[in-house]
Amino acid sequence: MSYNGKNYAEQGGDKWVIGGTLEIKEGASVTGLPAAEVPQVANQADSVATDVPTLVSDFNGLLAKLKAAGLMTAD
Repeated sequence: MSYNGKNYAEQGGDKWVIGGTLEIKEGASVTGLPAAEVPQVANQADSVATDVPTLVSDFNGLLAKLKAAGLMTAD
């Protein structure tokens, strides 16, 4: 009987292929992965807008910073 699983080790065992879901249970650990770097967004000062056009400008500034940091797709 032949069985083709979604998750398997390639010949020699140097490479694992995960075609299904990889679930890491609580308390488990993974070693050897590079540290993930979370991008920082430039500071956005608190808005002191007293009218809608100024608030829109402040909000658009925040959106531009999120896009520049790669945390939001660009237009």
